[in-house]
Amino acid sequence: MTDVGSVERDRLEAGLRTMELTVRHRLDGLLQGNHTGLLPGPGSEPGEARPYQAGDDVRRMDWAVTARTTAPHVRETIADRELETWVVVDLSPSLDFGTAERDKRELVLAGLTAVAHLTTGGGNRIGAVVATGERTERLPARGGLAHARGLVRRVAATPRATGEGAVRGEVLTDAMDQLRRPPRRRGLVTVISDFLGEPVWERSLRALRARHELLAIEVVDPRELELPDVGTVVLADPETGRQREVETTPLLRREFAAAASAHRDRVSAALRRCGAAHLTLRTDRDWVADIVRFAVARKQSPTPGGR
Repeated sequence: MTDVGSVERDRLEAGLRTMELTVRHRLDGLLQGNHTGLLPGPGSEPGEARPYQAGDDVRRMDWAVTARTTAPHVRETIADRELETWVVVDLSPSLDFGTAERDKRELVLAGLTAVAHLTTGGGNRIGAVVATGERTERLPARGGLAHARGLVRRVAATPRATGEGAVRGEVLTDAMDQLRRPPRRRGLVTVISDFLGEPVWERSLRALRARHELLAIEVVDPRELELPDVGTVVLADPETGRQREVETTPLLRREFAAAASAHRDRVSAALRRCGAAHLTLRTDRDWVADIVRFAVARKQSPTPGGR
């Protein structure tokens, strides 16, 4: 008799190996360096002072050197090459949904795999806070490729939540607050979620912005954006289990699409106010290509982290 559990574990291992190879082969040549390739920008450590030039940020004026030399000087900053990355992983029941090539939970795992491999190396460390709605688990930040692979596997093996006790929005807020108390070393915080519900997490994310660069990875399924013309269907809320039978009339489909578009606009606006870079991954698109395009755009952007 076949051991179903072992079959699922074998499928998981094979899938993770495929994602690791895909990310490394497709992205290593494009993103040179460690974190400066993904979210480029000035560092946080003080460097040398130099004469002020037109266009320099006046907030970096070095008044001590300016007073000593009687000429305006600014203080350069250098990047800390040992990056600490924390990933907030949303695995609440709404992520167990998908109508295209994969479900959203697989896409969350894909985003985590990409971030882990793009930030591994050179003494960098990565950790995760995994929220299912029923419990929140913190995986400590450590360095090394073996740790990064183990972290992805532990997240992938997280049991699916039943939906009981999950409060939409508060799941992300609680997970983000775990990175604020106690304050973590300055670094990169990545939040991977579908961001459904009202953005009650905005205040917590904005508080993280005071110490960290922010990257928000939003996972989307096309059926969350528009309904097909399929007649009468039963829709279920995975968070609460509530069901409702509806008829997909043209009016309902237009109102659904308008509401979905308005919700995504609210999420995008909230992320912009928090200063987070925003990457969208869809279950019906090539997630590797989307990450490549995003990373290249970040390298070419004159402003870091969506600022």
